Amino acid sequence: MRVIGVDFSSAPSRRKPIAVAHGRLEGDRVTIERVDRLSDWTAFDALLAVPGPWVGAFDFPFGLPRELVDALRWPGARSRTQRGWRAMIAHYASLDRASVDRAFARFRARRAAGRKYAHRATELAAHAHPSMKLVNPPVGWMLHEGAPRLVAAGVHMPGVARGDPSRVALEAYPGLVMRRIAEARGEPRAPSYKNDARAKQTQAQRDARVGLLWALVDGAHAFALRADLPMSLAQAAIDDATGDTLDAIACAVQAAWGAARADERYGLPARVDPVEGWIAGA
Repeated sequence: MRVIGVDFSSAPSRRKPIAVAHGRLEGDRVTIERVDRLSDWTAFDALLAVPGPWVGAFDFPFGLPRELVDALRWPGARSRTQRGWRAMIAHYASLDRASVDRAFARFRARRAAGRKYAHRATELAAHAHPSMKLVNPPVGWMLHEGAPRLVAAGVHMPGVARGDPSRVALEAYPGLVMRRIAEARGEPRAPSYKNDARAKQTQAQRDARVGLLWALVDGAHAFALRADLPMSLAQAAIDDATGDTLDAIACAVQAAWGAARADERYGLPARVDPVEGWIAGA
């Protein structure tokens, strides 16, 4: 089975492209063949249109917190259907950034300090950033750009929206993979291993990338899949201080984990609120 792992950007460019790991699932091994860099939306849309069969894991939220959608009375409020999710995404995509920022700010203003953000159930399970967060990191904008493109491409999103069953899109979170590696080592959290700002990139982070990469190669984590990749790509993942290459490879491992469970809802829980979505493996 072909798998892809996508480290997403809400504003792809040559400076900050979307990193895409291409590979194949073979038993308990994921062979990573290459990592492409997509610098514009045309290239990303072309990726989604590639004929299947393939399973992709995409590092951006597929939904918003139920509590937020219901409070704002957006389309999809109090609905737990795929139609509700599509209506919510269409509405969210129709709003410009200023409108989204104002809506989220009004929601936060009514909440107590320390509880400003609503969380999806999957974010709590995966220790992920809330999908309504618009800065540091801007995952809300990643949803705003990414999910409508999945809809337009007609891919199948298990638990969220039906589409072409030969092109399957799962929500990924490489931070979950890194956390599972740390847990296998008996550590409470994953080490710091990346930074987009050159001035904040350190030798300690590089050393962390080495350890995380070889844990992926050894399959030393709860996803229990070994990543097989050429030495040139391994070196590129170590040298890439932004972590994008390593994160794309981790997403490919999540895609392969889901693909191996295609007959079991791709590893998703039996009941997923479509408006929220679910991170593979959480």
